[in-house]
Amino acid sequence: MIVASAIRPNGLVVQIRRDPPGIMEIPGLESVLVSVHIGGPTRVDCHRARRHFSGTAVHGDIDVVPRHTPARWKLVGDADRSILLSLPYSLLQLASSPQSDPEIVSLNRFQVRDPVLESLATAAAREIEDGCPSGEAYLDGIGLSAASRLMACHRDEDNLSDPLHDALTGHRLKAVLAYIEDRLGADITLREIAGSVGVSSSHLTSLFRKTMGITVHQHVVKRRVERAKALLQESKLSIAEVALAVGFAHQSHMARQMGRILGLRPREVKKRERNAV
Repeated sequence: MIVASAIRPNGLVVQIRRDPPGIMEIPGLESVLVSVHIGGPTRVDCHRARRHFSGTAVHGDIDVVPRHTPARWKLVGDADRSILLSLPYSLLQLASSPQSDPEIVSLNRFQVRDPVLESLATAAAREIEDGCPSGEAYLDGIGLSAASRLMACHRDEDNLSDPLHDALTGHRLKAVLAYIEDRLGADITLREIAGSVGVSSSHLTSLFRKTMGITVHQHVVKRRVERAKALLQESKLSIAEVALAVGFAHQSHMARQMGRILGLRPREVKKRERNAV
């Protein structure tokens, strides 16, 4: 189900989606699809391009589906929430060098991490939620930036993984993020998170910041704010109940962090949702 969307004359499409558990069939399209998971952990199976992918999507996981590639998705558990960028071939051409023709480069990624792409998708989603106040050029710029990032960093032939001592990668990063997601409502400590993947607190601090671009604490607060926003929009819980459900000590603490990160207070989030209905 499309929650909000914007379609630009150049072919760029931005959507915020909420899809229920079950099977989704997506035909091969002229655009490259970039899907950024923004909900709680969701079990995902996908068949595309004669390959089978399977894993638990956590907040910030990114899928890239190439052009002309039908895909069959199976979602298990809670509804899946995502930001979808549909990037037309013209944008990929603009973002390409002569050595990386988008017609022949394969872009097929499953549950990868990229803080830059995630930030671009989040900015696009916030823009359409706000009614596109920044003008036509803003979303166009985000689309071109996303296309450039894909062509620079997400081609199949590229070696995208850093050595383990340089950054958190693969299953270890997934384990850290899933551990945090499962315990957002509790009082989790850095030591507990580090212990979940068998590293010291200092080692996790260094690796996490190198990989994600922010500290563990900043990530936890950001995810609590984003989870709170979703609950305020989708549930009938009071603001105080939402604050406790996502791990804030009290309502005012949540309001302060939400204002800092989203530029909105909890009552404004609830008011926007009522006005949208």
